[in-house]
This record gives sequence, structure tokens and C-alpha cells, in this order.
Amino acid sequence: MRWTIPNILTVLRLVAAPGVALAFVFFDRPTADWIAISLFILAALTDYIDGRLARAWQQESNFGRMLDPIADKAMVIIALAMIVGTSGIKGLILFPIAFILLREIFVSGLREFLGAKAGRLKVTYLAKWKTTVQMVAIPVLFLAGVFEYDRRNGQFWYSSWLHDWLGWILENSGVVLIWIAGLLTLMTGIDYLVKAMPFLRDRKR
Repeated sequence: MRWTIPNILTVLRLVAAPGVALAFVFFDRPTADWIAISLFILAALTDYIDGRLARAWQQESNFGRMLDPIADKAMVIIALAMIVGTSGIKGLILFPIAFILLREIFVSGLREFLGAKAGRLKVTYLAKWKTTVQMVAIPVLFLAGVFEYDRRNGQFWYSSWLHDWLGWILENSGVVLIWIAGLLTLMTGIDYLVKAMPFLRDRKR
């Protein structure tokens, strides 16, 4: 493996994933929330940058192709787990999050089962849109959690109605975005299953 800049960015994104959870271990809220938001946004930016740099500088590698989806999944899964943990059991976000987690586990298992043939399951534009919406929805939901926490503890310096209004916009925007991400995630999971079916059929004896 070569330690190119794209590979370094991918490794940093993987390392940042548990940092989102550990922020809540070492810091109190809302400081932990802001650290988690910052880590996630920086990681999302590296996800966009490392691929472009690898192609532009002709530094694509098997290590990068292997680690990139792992880093993405780790970041998304850990961040969603923290959102559920900090916001409580809310059905409006729990349903799409369950779809997302199911799809990520299912596709990872499918690729592992297919082995060398997994390379034929190319990433589609729909999957890229799914990732983009996830990367936007998660920081919005984190921010909504900060506003909710501040409202419960009275930690804001401006009028309460403005704080409640901004919090309402963030919460509902986050719900809409995570549902869109959940539906796109479900669609891409079905798409991968359909494409994998020829490799899953048992041969007739």
C-alpha cells in the first residue's frame, strides 16, 4: 500500500468514525454534539475529495477501493447510532434509520458472499445520491438535537420563539431528509439484490 494523500484521507475518515461516539464519552453536551458534527462534516468532505484526487492524480489503489466504502459505512452507522442515542426512540427517524442499517449490513454480506464477483456490483448514481442525502441529513439531525438540548436546559441567549422556530425547521428538515435517504437506501439495496440474483441461483445438477 502506498501512503498517498487520497489513502491518508480515507484512513483519517475511518479513524474519525469512532471519534463521533467518543466525543460523547469525553465531553458534555452540547460540546460533544458540536465535536461530532464537525468530525462528520470533515469526514464527508474527505469522502468527496479523496476520490477526486485519486482519479486526478492517477493514484487509485486497491487499498483505497477496499477501505473507502468501509469508512463511509462506519461513519454513517456510528453517527446514526449516536443520533438515536441522544434523541431517544422517535419513530419518525427510527424507521428510516432501521432501513439504512439493514441495507448496509445486507449489501456488505452480499459483497462478502460474492467474493471476487462482487466487483460486478458497480456503484450506481442512485447509490451516490443516497450517500449525498445521508451526508446532509445526519448533520441536520445532530443540529436539531443540539437545539432540543439547549431548549430543555434554557441555554440560548436570544428569544425562545426564535430558538423554537429554528429547532422546528431543523428537526423537520432532518426527518424529511432521513426519510429520503432511507427510501433511496432501500431502493439501492433492492437494485443490488436484483443484480446479484444470477450469482445466487443454485446450479442444476
